[in-house]
Amino acid sequence: MALQKGDKAPSFSLFNTEKKEISLSGFEGKNLVIVFFPLAFTSVCTAELCEMRDSIASYSALNAEVVGISVDSLFTLGKFKEEQKLPFDLLSDFNKETSAAYGSLYENFVLGMKGVSKRSAFVVDATGTIQYAEVLEDAGQIPSFANVKEVLASL
Repeated sequence: MALQKGDKAPSFSLFNTEKKEISLSGFEGKNLVIVFFPLAFTSVCTAELCEMRDSIASYSALNAEVVGISVDSLFTLGKFKEEQKLPFDLLSDFNKETSAAYGSLYENFVLGMKGVSKRSAFVVDATGTIQYAEVLEDAGQIPSFANVKEVLASL
């Protein structure tokens, strides 16, 4: 069943591009925007994460941290983060467990690829409760960041 507002966010511990372990519990007391994306360096993912980058000040103003999660290796994510100058952590869910826990995993993706993160956005509040969940079946679409910010503003 899909995660919904009011559900406890599944905990995770994943490595960022600096090989540091980042856990959901490390964000306690802050709001967190989790963005799952299919693959680094693809056009829609690049546009989506650059939109997050360009409005990072508004997330900070709403007491929110941002993390991006994909099944790419942390080495690929490191290059992507560097090239796009992304000011937030990208986390490698190489083993696909976190994407699956959040209901954000394509069984079958394009070109015969299996087990790729679905494009989705979650807002987790300071107590670890999901306040917003949007999981897209169409990887060509981008989550509603206006809705994400609206939910953050209400917390």
